Amino acid sequence: MGFAAIVVAAGSGSRAGGDKQWRAVGDRPMVRWSVEALLAAGADSVIVVIAPGAETRAAEALAGLSGWQAVVGGATRAASVQAGLAVLEQPDDMPVLIHDAARPFLSATVIERLLDALNDAEGALPALPVADSLRRGVEGLVIGGVERDGLWRAQTPQAFRLKTICDAYAAWTDTEAPTDEAAVVERAGGRVRLVEGDARLMKLTYPEDFSMAEALLPKTFRTGQGFDVHRWGPGTSVWLCGVEIPHDQTLIGHSDADAGLHALTDAILGAIAEGDIGDHFPPTDPRWKGASSDRFLVYAAERVTARGGRIVNVDVTLICEQPKVKPHRQAMRERLAELLSLPLDAVSVKATTTEALGFTGRGEGLAAQAAVSVELPA
Repeated sequence: MGFAAIVVAAGSGSRAGGDKQWRAVGDRPMVRWSVEALLAAGADSVIVVIAPGAETRAAEALAGLSGWQAVVGGATRAASVQAGLAVLEQPDDMPVLIHDAARPFLSATVIERLLDALNDAEGALPALPVADSLRRGVEGLVIGGVERDGLWRAQTPQAFRLKTICDAYAAWTDTEAPTDEAAVVERAGGRVRLVEGDARLMKLTYPEDFSMAEALLPKTFRTGQGFDVHRWGPGTSVWLCGVEIPHDQTLIGHSDADAGLHALTDAILGAIAEGDIGDHFPPTDPRWKGASSDRFLVYAAERVTARGGRIVNVDVTLICEQPKVKPHRQAMRERLAELLSLPLDAVSVKATTTEALGFTGRGEGLAAQAAVSVELPA
């Protein structure tokens, strides 16, 4: 069965810090989750109702998708829904799903239940039974309980035939704004059927809700490895893991030759399969002559964030006879934690020697290897 859909994304989202519909959940803006789900379920058209001036943000958030159009909404949710209904040109009996952009995890199963429910009712909404005990309170004190039998937590999308919802809004005469479309259809005498909702279809209202939403996303874990070598040359200090250490030599390289940061940068890029440090910062480019390797590491971390992921932990091993790393290890860990926005216990820096064997043992150069664990959306 074909259907149309309206996604209400015109609110200010002030309780979540503002503009929550454009905020990323995982690897995409929140509004995109709903639009993608509706289109994938077979929506003939999706109307995205936005605030005045948000046209560019909507275009950016929904870039690459077809079958949707943006409409400027009104001062209330009801006005925004009616603005969306006004542009629909489908037949009178076409089902319309009206959905809050703040509920990103919409499934095809819920959509199917709603459409089926319209076979013997004028409307349908997904709902969950109230499981917690309910209390009335005044000024922080309990003044009584509320019987929870027969109480349901209403969700969206809510489904109606196009003519049903349009006629119901036309008949609404109260000065008070309706809580949702089901209330409008009920007031007009329509029957609204409850269908099984989905606990994941929660509304993201407060800042902490976004953390919960991120935890619900399916995840995949990747590991990356990096290795780097630089030779010793004349100098008075050396940069290792973002910390300058006084020394009678320095490492030679196109940038600051921080082998620890280079190995770690390669490990991060490897975990997300985006090449290596030379692809992004070629040594032939004069812009990187003498550059601080902090920039390379932060760039790699930003690539993870752009994919909706996060770095879980990092481990760096420096392989050298000199300088002594242990006196500076804590400072290195703290610097890496700062650059990567990680807790200190997620950052490890170690050092070892090759027992005077090989080029590091002969004091010709220093090597570094790194490992990283990255969490990405599945």
